Amino acid sequence: MRILVALSGGIDSSTVAHLLASQGHELIGVRFTLWTDPLAPAISEILPSKCCNAQTAARTQFVAKQLNIPLHIVDLQDEFKEQVVDPFLEGYRNGLTPNPCIRCNRTIKFGKLLSLMKELSCDRLATGHYARVAKERLPDGSERHLLLEAVDQAKDQSYYLYGLTQEQLSNVLFPLGAMQKADVYSLAQNFGVPFDEHYRESQDLCFFPEKTPQEFLKRHLRDALEPGMIVRRDGEMVGEHEGLPLYTVGQRRGLKIGGLKIPLEVVAKDSSTNRLVVNEQGVEHVPSVQLQELRWISWMPEADSPTPFECRTRSLSQRLRGTISVIGDRGTFTFDDPQPPQAAGQSLVLYRGEEVVGGGVIL
Repeated sequence: MRILVALSGGIDSSTVAHLLASQGHELIGVRFTLWTDPLAPAISEILPSKCCNAQTAARTQFVAKQLNIPLHIVDLQDEFKEQVVDPFLEGYRNGLTPNPCIRCNRTIKFGKLLSLMKELSCDRLATGHYARVAKERLPDGSERHLLLEAVDQAKDQSYYLYGLTQEQLSNVLFPLGAMQKADVYSLAQNFGVPFDEHYRESQDLCFFPEKTPQEFLKRHLRDALEPGMIVRRDGEMVGEHEGLPLYTVGQRRGLKIGGLKIPLEVVAKDSSTNRLVVNEQGVEHVPSVQLQELRWISWMPEADSPTPFECRTRSLSQRLRGTISVIGDRGTFTFDDPQPPQAAGQSLVLYRGEEVVGGGVIL
């Protein structure tokens, strides 16, 4: 097959290229240049934990030369800023905790990559994601594609892919989905992919250098950061916050409230009074969450008929049991056991066994 390989410069995508080449496929490589924060400290250009840096760019070039394959460098800085970064900032401005990786996968990685795949007359697109795609034959003889979790549960990335469509899944290959990460490292060594004992995988969000978004938000949402009070549910003031966008529901660290036997956690953000509401950790629970922008991969439950699922509200977090009732692109997920308050803007992803069925954004 003629395959377009997404090369980020990491060990995973580099190993995918070598693996497919060893199987005799004709490969074309592509690497995106994405927007990174121009106001960030200069050290961000060399951080090993970020995917768009000098080391990964050099590794991409090295692998393409190793395999003697053409490599396309595509500048998507403007598109990435418009479709991923701006909605991320706007979400925080409006009191949400958005997940930009899910939007990026749907619009940039599998949107632009699949367009390029067709433009270059390739048969498939291959990436280094840890996930699997399976085919299911229906009684009428037609087929549909299922998104499955990766075999390596510690590296599974299927949570971020629930927004993919049948057409997108029909055109992608995830060669690492059935492998353990340790085996990928072994293959990389055997193939001669360059990395040393200090190699670190890309992690956290890619468009700013810090591990958490607070400093990034301070640089880009200065007008929205109005200091205010941190209060308990009864209105008792226990501290001061630096601006509501810098905090998220469920947050326990960084509140700068000491001297308590039981730590406090954020349970609500009241934009009307500019108050951050906290309570003792583990005290508050909610029976259900409201969802919007529901997306379904291969099938969906009947409208307004409670259907049992397992779910995650964070990638790799513990699965939670419950039922969902759907009306249009909205729904209510009711937990079997009430859960701590959930951050609006995050995604709740639905599972049946190893299959990722769909998901939606928490209101």
